[in-house]
Amino acid sequence: MKKAIVVGASSGIGKALAQILVANNYQVGITGRRAHLLEALKNEHPNNYIIQPLDNTEITSIPIALEALKTALGGLDLLVISSGTGFINKSLDLQLELITIDTNVRGFSAVVNWAFKLFEQQGHGHLVGIGSIAGIRGSRLAPAYNASKSFQINYLEGLRQRAKKLKSHIFVTDIRPGFVDTEMAKGDGIFWVASPEKAARQIYHAIRRKARIAYISKRWNIIAVILKIVPKFIYDRI
Repeated sequence: MKKAIVVGASSGIGKALAQILVANNYQVGITGRRAHLLEALKNEHPNNYIIQPLDNTEITSIPIALEALKTALGGLDLLVISSGTGFINKSLDLQLELITIDTNVRGFSAVVNWAFKLFEQQGHGHLVGIGSIAGIRGSRLAPAYNASKSFQINYLEGLRQRAKKLKSHIFVTDIRPGFVDTEMAKGDGIFWVASPEKAARQIYHAIRRKARIAYISKRWNIIAVILKIVPKFIYDRI
């Protein structure tokens, strides 16, 4: 039985993906801030889940909690980080920007740093970061959120290069969802909204094929291409 950790499994994509992994013969360690939601998920398959409450803003607690989960699982083949936050911040409230940075930059870094070092040590493993298509360009409405997702994209790319240089059996997958029907889907004019279950199914397929980058749902590939080629003088007026 393969061993996985899903960081941020109390709801949304993380929860749906944890359920898919269990259905495909994984034993899964699940983390999140809301312990009662983790308990509810565990009750679906008590023998397949191990719970570890974790707040990703408590940086010093992250390696301790993940190490405890890895030990309880008896090893680790796959780590998925699905936790994150963000705000539509028209007023540029600094506190909201800092909350986003604490979770999406500092917390994210602590998780993937721990996971990659473990995979380096054991010579194999699969690291999956669930970020956002928002990381491709900046946003006047959510500056810190888009910037933090750009950070994640580049961090994962750096780790992928490192794995290749090591000539190891370490894989790094960068998942870039568009709109998914979760608490994170904020703002007016959202479109092509996928359910968490649909998103999780496509993410699982990306994991199975060890994709480098995957847009969720697949049609967001079109938006990604457009975002990359729109000239700055046009994008600045959006």
